[in-house]
Amino acid sequence: MSDPNRPEPAPSDSAAERARVVRGARIAAVIVLLLLVVGAGRTIVMRMANARMLESNAGEHAQQYVKTTFAKASGAGQKLALPATLQGFQQAPIAARSSGYVRRWTKDIGSHVERGELLAEIESPEVDQQLSQAVAARQQMSASLALAKSTVARWEALRKKDVVSQQELDERRSTATQADANVAAAEANVQRLRQLQGFTRVTAPFAGVITRRNVDVGDLIDSSGRTLFVLTQMDPLRVYIDVPQAYAQLVKAGQKVVVTQAELRGQTFPGEVARTAASIDVASRTMQVEIVLRNRDGALLPGAYVRVSLPLPGDATLVVPTNVLLFRGEGTRVAVVDAAGRVHLRPVTLGRNLGESIEVQEGIGTRDRLVVNPSDSLAEGDRVTVNAAADDATSRAAASAVTASSAPPGKTLP
Repeated sequence: MSDPNRPEPAPSDSAAERARVVRGARIAAVIVLLLLVVGAGRTIVMRMANARMLESNAGEHAQQYVKTTFAKASGAGQKLALPATLQGFQQAPIAARSSGYVRRWTKDIGSHVERGELLAEIESPEVDQQLSQAVAARQQMSASLALAKSTVARWEALRKKDVVSQQELDERRSTATQADANVAAAEANVQRLRQLQGFTRVTAPFAGVITRRNVDVGDLIDSSGRTLFVLTQMDPLRVYIDVPQAYAQLVKAGQKVVVTQAELRGQTFPGEVARTAASIDVASRTMQVEIVLRNRDGALLPGAYVRVSLPLPGDATLVVPTNVLLFRGEGTRVAVVDAAGRVHLRPVTLGRNLGESIEVQEGIGTRDRLVVNPSDSLAEGDRVTVNAAADDATSRAAASAVTASSAPPGKTLP
């Protein structure tokens, strides 16, 4: 039961409360609607910005950016570096022609000797005895010759008196002729043995340094050609290099070269091309070149490993970096960019390989802009954009590489 004493609400208060509730609901609905509209607008704006960004990125990715360079003339020439071994200008193994025992030796390794200087003496009693016997035989033949000549003189006088026949006189003359020939043979034998006896003195055939001694006192020496000493001429020295066929036509007698040795840092030794083989070895496809090198102070030693820098004359051939080449099934190509940014693939004829650069004989000019590291997918007529900053740096590097281009060491040659 309701409390009779409680007052009932007024109708006007109830209506005002309902009005406030309705107004709050409407405000909330408007706020939610505004939030939804703002969210939808933001989403649309973001999608439009993303679409524009994607379109811009797609355009940038569709455009190809390339670095380019230019061909340079190889007029400055290049230097060909090749390994070599030093040799004495003259080097001879010295042996004895006479048999016997070594009596003494006078020069050891490292000794400087002059031409004709005594190196060793050999004791050869057999040769001495043979020489004495030959001298005695010559005296015997000389006596026989004197007797034959006097006999002929007497028989010629008798023939004038017709005491002896002509046949007997001719026989006496023949005997004298044979005796004369025997004396000549005996004299030749004496001279041979005297020369053989002279070979017991081993002397230097030219001035140089003893680089090897293979003999000692008491050693038995025979006529087998055993090497007693090795004599080497130290100044000048001789150097042989093998020039590849691609460079053979550029090497001439009289060209100046520079020789360096790794152990002698900072020192260079000038030399000169003395002669060339004037032919290509079919086995190695190289041409042998002889270089003469002065060695007055003896700084260089025969047998040392050195490097020979051979400057080659330049020509009008164009040189490009090797990273501009495209190797296709139809042949070697380079990508040339024209003024409109279009790519043209041109066939080229290559020359000598210079390591980081290569000669191009036909196909391009000095004004052609060549693509560096071209993509394998690059095709004729493609439109590209040149990266100006990278293009300038690449061109400077290419020019520097061509100016200082040199053949790679060893056998890395065409």
